[in-house]
Amino acid sequence: MNYYFLGIGGIGMSALARYFKQQGHNVSGYDRTPSPLTHRLEEEGIAIHYEDDPTLIRPKPDYVVYTPAVPEDTAEMQFLRQSGVPICKRSQALGEITRQKKCIAVAGSHGKTTTSSMIAHLLNHSGIGCSAFLGGICKNFDSNLLVNHASEYVVVEADEYDRSFLQLNPYYSVITATDADHLDIYGTHRNLLEAFAQFANQTVDGGHLFIKEGCFVDDNGEEVVEYGHHHDHDDHDHSSHLTLRSPLSTYTTHGIEADYYAINVRNYHGNIYFDLRTPDGVFYDLELTNSCLYNVENAVAASAVALACGLDEFQLRSGLRTFKGIVRRFDYRINESGLVYIDDYAHHPREIAAALESIAYLFPGKRTVGVFQPHLYSRTAQLADEFAKVLEQLDEVILMPIYPARERPIPGVSSHSILRKINNMSKYLCSPAQVLELVPALCPEVVVTLGAGDIDRLVPDLEKKLREDLL
Repeated sequence: MNYYFLGIGGIGMSALARYFKQQGHNVSGYDRTPSPLTHRLEEEGIAIHYEDDPTLIRPKPDYVVYTPAVPEDTAEMQFLRQSGVPICKRSQALGEITRQKKCIAVAGSHGKTTTSSMIAHLLNHSGIGCSAFLGGICKNFDSNLLVNHASEYVVVEADEYDRSFLQLNPYYSVITATDADHLDIYGTHRNLLEAFAQFANQTVDGGHLFIKEGCFVDDNGEEVVEYGHHHDHDDHDHSSHLTLRSPLSTYTTHGIEADYYAINVRNYHGNIYFDLRTPDGVFYDLELTNSCLYNVENAVAASAVALACGLDEFQLRSGLRTFKGIVRRFDYRINESGLVYIDDYAHHPREIAAALESIAYLFPGKRTVGVFQPHLYSRTAQLADEFAKVLEQLDEVILMPIYPARERPIPGVSSHSILRKINNMSKYLCSPAQVLELVPALCPEVVVTLGAGDIDRLVPDLEKKLREDLL
């Protein structure tokens, strides 16, 4: 069959394209701009063009997969909708593929890429094996796709954008975070929480839900979830509560109320160690190499799922120690005594706070320069105050212009919306070319680049420039 992908360069789309290519189908696609990922796909034999031109769609597709990030008024989208060819969203295609196996779906406003990649590595490393569709390039596989027809498990990152994750019916469901995001889709935080509850309740009979403790808290700090079915004799008013019906385990990195939690977290020579308490006992001195503080929480969730899949202590210990991380997730580009450069995908205030907390923990007192590219006009408008507050922790703050992705500009919203609120005298707004000159001139001890847009194109050049200054 001929499969055609509209927006093939997206991280989730490219995993699906690779999958169908591996199944022996002819795969081609369109994306707006070339990237290292599209170049990799082309090297793997997938034809890609970068002009929105229906005459370039060759051969005629038997099936079209698209991402909601591609605008409906795109010429190719309009042409394909009128052509009569079957067309579906990426999430629908993923839902169909995963129905044949026990699906392990990881959802959350952040943490899902690392957690799902950790689970995939733990299962793969142990010999249980799995297929996986990931939202990042896992360094252990050098890919966002893992295909194992012999295993009963498939691990997927369940994306809440556009309610995509509601196409899934997981065997094991994981919810890592439910912070207010994608309000352009959901309108309110409450609507987002309702979607996560619906995702949780789509866990199949016999399956299990793993949820971070305190996930279902509204903007007033109130818990808005009930576990299990309501009882008629209960006098409390449950009208405003959501109900989770699946058998459930909670996890956390703090407190002792959860079923799985980390204690005694410590840093030794840049590696992080912790003890994991589970319902069946304690695993002491688990190790994460070249990692960060917030990955402990991801490791607790991944460990809970892996243990449920049948891993023993030795397999868990070895799997966590050998996990190499994901490209653009607290990704060490330089780690020398005179300079550290970390690149991170963080694009929400909570994610940035987690990254900066880890930097402060691992490199206390070091002069830190941060470069942030805001992602989406709507997110910048909604969260400008929060972005400013978290970024002002940096010694030097550099902002780049907003990456619009799927959005059109909103009048009055720009990176200046954040910059003017930052209570820090050392702040700049720069083009990518200016960033390359400015960062080395600020004499940093730690550099961090942050954002989900095309800031990744800047990373290799900035690394090269910083390495030259090290010599």
